[in-house]
Amino acid sequence: MEQRTLLALMVFSSLIVLAETIDQKPAIEIYSFHVDCKVTSRFAHTVVTSRIINRANESREATFEVELPKTAFITNFSMSIDGEVYPGIIKEKAAAQNEYDTAVSQGQSAGLVKIADRKLEQFQVSVSIAAASKVTFELTYEELLKRQLGKYELLLKVRPKQLVKHFQIDVHIFEPQGIQFLETDSTFMTNELIEALTEVLNETKAHISFKPTLDQQKKNSMLGETLLNGDFVVRYDVKREATAGDIQIVNGYFVHYFAPQEMPVFPKNVIFVIDRSGSMTGRKIEQTRDALLKILQDLRPEDRFSFITFNNKVAEWKSSLLPATEENVASAAALVQTLSARGGTDINRALLTAVGMLDKAEGLLERSISMIILLTDGQPTSGERNVEVIQESVQKAINGKYALFCLGFGFDVSYKFLEKMALSNGGIARRIYENADAALQLQGFYQEVATPILMQIEMQYPENSIERLTKNNFKVFFEGSEIIVSGKISNELDLLPVEIKAQSHTSNLTLKEEANVKEKEQVFQNQRYIFGNFIERLWAYLSIQQLLEKAISAQEEDQKALEAQALDLSLQYSFVTPLTSMVVTKPQQKEELANKPTEADNEKPKSLSVGAPFKRSRSRMTSEDVSGSHRLRSGTPASRRSSEIQTRGNRRMFSTVSRFRDAIGAQPVAYEHPQLLLQLPRQNERICLNIDKRSQTSVQLLSDPEQGLTVTGKLGDGVNHFVQFDINYENPPVQIHVYTHAILVSHNNKNDWLSWTKSASSTIQGLRVSVEKERSVTASLPDTVTIKISLVKFPDDFLGLYFLNTDRFSDQVTGALGQFYSKAQLESNSNNDQRAVERLLRAVSGSEHKISRLYKKDYRLESAGEPVSCWSIDLTP
Repeated sequence: MEQRTLLALMVFSSLIVLAETIDQKPAIEIYSFHVDCKVTSRFAHTVVTSRIINRANESREATFEVELPKTAFITNFSMSIDGEVYPGIIKEKAAAQNEYDTAVSQGQSAGLVKIADRKLEQFQVSVSIAAASKVTFELTYEELLKRQLGKYELLLKVRPKQLVKHFQIDVHIFEPQGIQFLETDSTFMTNELIEALTEVLNETKAHISFKPTLDQQKKNSMLGETLLNGDFVVRYDVKREATAGDIQIVNGYFVHYFAPQEMPVFPKNVIFVIDRSGSMTGRKIEQTRDALLKILQDLRPEDRFSFITFNNKVAEWKSSLLPATEENVASAAALVQTLSARGGTDINRALLTAVGMLDKAEGLLERSISMIILLTDGQPTSGERNVEVIQESVQKAINGKYALFCLGFGFDVSYKFLEKMALSNGGIARRIYENADAALQLQGFYQEVATPILMQIEMQYPENSIERLTKNNFKVFFEGSEIIVSGKISNELDLLPVEIKAQSHTSNLTLKEEANVKEKEQVFQNQRYIFGNFIERLWAYLSIQQLLEKAISAQEEDQKALEAQALDLSLQYSFVTPLTSMVVTKPQQKEELANKPTEADNEKPKSLSVGAPFKRSRSRMTSEDVSGSHRLRSGTPASRRSSEIQTRGNRRMFSTVSRFRDAIGAQPVAYEHPQLLLQLPRQNERICLNIDKRSQTSVQLLSDPEQGLTVTGKLGDGVNHFVQFDINYENPPVQIHVYTHAILVSHNNKNDWLSWTKSASSTIQGLRVSVEKERSVTASLPDTVTIKISLVKFPDDFLGLYFLNTDRFSDQVTGALGQFYSKAQLESNSNNDQRAVERLLRAVSGSEHKISRLYKKDYRLESAGEPVSCWSIDLTP
């Protein structure tokens, strides 16, 4: 049976909304539009470039609009106007919102990304351009493309709305496995436009180019209307061998694709739970009937099935599941024909009834797969109405035995509720759009889950050589889909072995494969098809998607930790995800936000509004040394060292700065914590360090190769204190990621989350990690330095770092903190006096840095109420 693969790719359109006449060129003219897409090993990197000129004798507004896949992440955007580049900057969503709030002087601006339709979302930005001026827009987005129903499909939405002198689409495909077939389709293609299309295909590469001239674009030679209005589609399939899949490697990161062919299909035990409440009246119930009649015909004779319909009452078609014989299918079809809609919506009792039917079912085959498919268009209005209670009771009843798939019909349904319930029970959720093809959407979903061919799939890799592994255990594999696993090779390997264990309908399977690392690296030497470390970016994309999906069904505490990890990756790899936003600065310092909508945002389809009021004030205190010198830069710029109230239209941001004197000696005190605080061996003096870095970037704090230890930190937005520390041990190979909300310990591809809300400890090959409730986490290993990280909750949550047993550092230690512990420097400054400390500080920082004496709060103390004397140094060049 021929296998095909579906690749949902980019979609776009460029729109200039301005009045124009038929016999005149538009005042705002798109003179160039180019889409360049490189699809390499299922990962698509798309750059959309549009060049626009204002031919009017006055300034006009141009709007750049691109439709892109909902599953894509924007990675870059820029505007170039008269040689000046205005970039988009990706930040954590709340920080971006705050920056936007303080920059906008009046009114609110529409979000730049909004939902377009079932597969697309729109990116849109408008800018005013002067007479006779040009602007170039460039948008980049990336997507790991999902296989559905055995096909990859590249869908491009083409809507320029005017003739474009230089219009071009280029799609480059590189699949090392080989390309099985390639075809191009379009909803607007004419004989003239076909001449503008070229396809070049060889064993592993394809290039599709669409470059119509102005004459070819015209609907009518006498009019200026364009033919380019519709879908441009490229479909292809890759070759597969009957092995354990295909492994590809670039720069130490690997991706493993697994899509077995020609396997026997598991029998299904499926219960359809159909909403027939009053809100389903009319077209919805008609389309549901049409879809179910078709689905009944697709049941296999070995399948067992039943129907449960519900409104405020629950009705079972039969008391048990029946085999899909012709007689039973015909009887079910007669029931479907009579479906009508009235009454309320008791989702809880309907689902519990379905679970009970499966629990007591007799005669089910041992090797079969049981599933429940729920279709509803509303929220629970009868019986149990608390969605959290419903989610909990359904999950408890299913207890991992069956898969639950939830289909939400239309926009009135609570999609978040359905999505969490499905993901918590091994299934997926899908929105069914209220269009003419809703029945086809229902049939299409059923086809995706109609052919399970493997279950309990485990992808195994060498534990000591692989880290950062994505999800590698899967409950069910459906024919036409694809399993993707990615990770980093941590040790030098000549061969990367993989072992796959799974259950088929007829037997237990074990598949083995070995990938020659050097040979696999050589495959991607042709840079024409490569965009940077694309497998590493593929790994990051897949990791973010899986973390966000896992967070949906997680408990609140775990949810925050998962989202924090996804946020960290989103910022590190510059992805606009549901956790980040893009701040787009335009001329005259106007700003707009690009937020990524989720399917749940589709409940009320409209442009996202942004610009919520600034919600909290912050208190910052200045610092002064005994001579009155101001030097410490702990998150409070000199321009803000006074009380101020800034008004931004309807928003007000308060930044209050106060001074006070401590009673001890009546000396001025800085009522704030240092970014970093350390105390050296043989020295009683404390040292306060400040590093002025861009927030959310990593700072190399310490690296000691002899200890096998590295420590990095990350500054937070707004607070300018550290909100994350990453500790990496080589032996044992353990990574500890400390956030302000949780602690993640990674070892041998296993992740353990520890909470700040309770004390706990664990030991991994001699490395002890201990958490003191809401205070600190300590990492200690025999004969090495002990690391302690404190949690500080005033004025904003941040982390403090310090070391014990620092005499164990080697003379090779480096980094912003490590340089202070270098034995060579300590030996020459070993006297316990203030001059020795000052000489050390100047040796590290250089003479251009001012050294001052301050009083600071010590976050290491049990009570940080009393400030302490501290030498202060700013390491910023």
